[in-house]
Amino acid sequence: MSASKRVLLIIAGGIAAYKALDVIRRGRERGLTFRVILTKGGAQFVTPLSVSALSGHKVYGDLFSLTDEAEMGHIRLVREADLVVVAPATADIIAKMAHGLADDLATTALLANDRPVLIAPSMNAVMWAHPAVQANIATLRARGVFTVGPGAGDLACGEVGDGRLADPLDIVGAMLARLAPGPLAGLKALVTSGPTFEAIDPVRFIGNRSSGKQGHAIAAALAAAGAATTLISGPTAEPDPAGCKVIHIESAAEMLAAAQNALPADIAICAAAVSDWRPAHLANQKMKKREGGEPPRIELATNPDILATLAAAGPQRPRLVVGFAAETERVVEFAQVKRAKKQCDWILANDVSPQTGTFGGAENEVHFITASGAEAWPRLSKRELAARLAARIADHFGKSVA
Repeated sequence: MSASKRVLLIIAGGIAAYKALDVIRRGRERGLTFRVILTKGGAQFVTPLSVSALSGHKVYGDLFSLTDEAEMGHIRLVREADLVVVAPATADIIAKMAHGLADDLATTALLANDRPVLIAPSMNAVMWAHPAVQANIATLRARGVFTVGPGAGDLACGEVGDGRLADPLDIVGAMLARLAPGPLAGLKALVTSGPTFEAIDPVRFIGNRSSGKQGHAIAAALAAAGAATTLISGPTAEPDPAGCKVIHIESAAEMLAAAQNALPADIAICAAAVSDWRPAHLANQKMKKREGGEPPRIELATNPDILATLAAAGPQRPRLVVGFAAETERVVEFAQVKRAKKQCDWILANDVSPQTGTFGGAENEVHFITASGAEAWPRLSKRELAARLAARIADHFGKSVA
């Protein structure tokens, strides 16, 4: 690592907090620089003096410090960091992160943060297995938060099981992995995700069942791999992934305009389920149901084809254009026709029939289609599929993924 990387380490209030001292020592041996926020609970297990002696810097802990906060200290601490690490990450601070609470310096800094985040969970095995904790961890991972551990073994409470803080060297190794240039560093990517809503009148629209889970996972994977990633998202309940510039839109026309404004780009992945049609005429007022009257006739117009437009963008055409084909029958055949027609480089074709659970589900099964043929991928979680696609893109650009 050519230049010293700066880590903002948050030490929360668990018995494993003493291991954070070794994390600092081992990290400094490997060229890392630490600023530390010690929570009120963390200070019950390690002292500010010991943390300061090992880090070589002042330790922070008071959100209402007149000297620190006069300079907006919680903002400065995260802006000056390359990586934010929470070790140990207790059930309490994990819950606060998942729900956006900010009641002390640590959680306020985390909420004001736009840097990559790595957490090292540590708690009792039963706590770790609790559905609330697992739901919070899933929420954080979906937002792009990285995790290391926990491991299994003897716990401070005398029980044995999962929940043990990862070894300090493993935590430092995870830091170094996150701080190393990603395989897609230097490349610019745009991803479309979610459905589009096409207005009929001020309260009604034409839409589809896309959840945005796959597109958001792809954007997160590209950002984690180092690409400067812009995510253009239709209406979805998915949280914005960490490390991405996110543009929220509603209609296909808005999505196309946002995609064109994001050019030039090296990579374009059209994972959104764009409505093929929109009402030709938008009613200015809510259309009223008339007793005994005929339902209104809605004339449809064809929406712009975002994938084909990006693939034919001339000098601004991305070097790699990838589309999705959501089919309910003859999946590979129809996707191969679509790839040739749209002039894109790759197509990921999936079966979205109701029985597959693809729309809104956590898993996906695709056929990876190029000019050379079709390759069946196994059924994967949408996060795993996104990581696999990011690795394939890195290979395409002559880079490797560790």
